[in-house]
Amino acid sequence: MSFDNKEKSVEQLNRITQEPNVMGGKACIRGMRVTVGMVVGQIGAGHNIDEILADYPYLEREDIMQALRYAAWLSEEREVMLANA
Repeated sequence: MSFDNKEKSVEQLNRITQEPNVMGGKACIRGMRVTVGMVVGQIGAGHNIDEILADYPYLEREDIMQALRYAAWLSEEREVMLANA
């Protein structure tokens, strides 16, 4: 996914939803109580996609891929200053 056309990139994230009454409005997978942050956190903790799918059988591979694409897109949109170690 190219980040050059940001609107098109966001349109391709049809599995990512944000509803005020679901998980406090955080980005979720298909309206479920599974946040993008949870999925990305699992990858960051060293779990692979197959392990996540085994732990959350109601998720699909494309759900995880879109969560990762959303996180990548968001990191390009917002810069968070980190404290230097």
